[in-house]
Amino acid sequence: MGEEYPEKPDTPVWVLHPDLRSDRLRRDPKFALEEAVSLAEAMPETNVVGATVVPVPKARAGWLFGSGKTEELKQLIKSAEVDLVLIDGALTPVQQRNLEKEWGVKILDRTGLILEIFSDRARTREGVLQVEVAALSYQRTRLVRAWTHLERQRGGLGFVGGPGETQIEADRRAIDERIQGLQRQLSKVVKTRALHRQARARVPFPVVALVGYTNAGKSTLFNRLTGAEVFAKDMLFATLDPTMRSVELPSGKQIILSDTVGFISELPTQLVAAFRATLEEVLDADLILHVRDISHPLTEQQANDVNSIMADLGVPKETPIIEVWNKIDLLDEGDKEGIIARAEREDTIFATSSITGEGMEELLDAVSEALTDPKTRRDLVLPFSDGKKRAWLFSEGLVENETQGEDGFHLSVYWTARQEKNFRDM
Repeated sequence: MGEEYPEKPDTPVWVLHPDLRSDRLRRDPKFALEEAVSLAEAMPETNVVGATVVPVPKARAGWLFGSGKTEELKQLIKSAEVDLVLIDGALTPVQQRNLEKEWGVKILDRTGLILEIFSDRARTREGVLQVEVAALSYQRTRLVRAWTHLERQRGGLGFVGGPGETQIEADRRAIDERIQGLQRQLSKVVKTRALHRQARARVPFPVVALVGYTNAGKSTLFNRLTGAEVFAKDMLFATLDPTMRSVELPSGKQIILSDTVGFISELPTQLVAAFRATLEEVLDADLILHVRDISHPLTEQQANDVNSIMADLGVPKETPIIEVWNKIDLLDEGDKEGIIARAEREDTIFATSSITGEGMEELLDAVSEALTDPKTRRDLVLPFSDGKKRAWLFSEGLVENETQGEDGFHLSVYWTARQEKNFRDM
């Protein structure tokens, strides 16, 4: 029998939120720090022992913080005996290297932290590949750093200890080759997903996509509606890969419900690009449910972030959107009544609780109504050789009348725009 080793303790972490006074888009530092701590707690094997908002009147080139503040933070970090500092913002490679050397700890910026979480949470083949491509692209600019996904996967490339220029170029080439190989694998996976999507397109079920700020309660709502055991936890980025299930609404209408990765403010550009394919379900959706944590103090700002990212992704403007004001169970009675009253004044807003089920019936009725497409009549002529299309029309119950002429079958059909598109695509 082998030796029993003591369980490895979680890494002690300190979180810093640089409050850049010169940034006209700066967020409320109190809530920004809270979100940064939630991000840190979502990272595996870490223990957040402290968090600080650091006022930064002007970013210092090469360091970010001023010399006095850098020394003050050094003493704080030393006395707290932490091994990892998470800086809730973007660091240049030079800033990161200088601070790591000065403070004697490992440092992750916001992008690096999100990549670590994504790496831990990705489950599907596509998700894993996308995270690795994004991580390598990010890491390529930080070849002299100690933290790296590549070390874990390839046994390291000599990044630790400041290699010379020749070694850095060799490492960069190795990363480029690895990225190219991953992108080839990813293109195959994306093609497979495209085939699955085409197969679904032949099934006359509309796709309803859940989107929202991370931790808004999408997965809990998904589980309530589908009975699926999707990982749902009060944690940022609990879901990273899209999960799809067929659901029968109370009206009897069948839909495909898709749960997606949560959005977050200041999501690094390379991650938006890396997860574009994962979010293709949103681009193709017939209806989007924008799930909001209505109990959060920054719910309006979060909603704006989600809308901004959807616009960046290219979600068609004509796609209907229903806002789901979730987590009303967390509001006190007075606020809850006010939110419900506001929602009732709008046709496309519904106040709900995924935990208690309150408001679900009204929401599902609205989903069913939004997906009830208007129908039109068309007269078609199909040649006798086109028996497949004729059989499909009858199987869908779309034919009102049929006669035969010398040129083929003359049919009168009554269908929705979706059914017509499926017919034309056959």
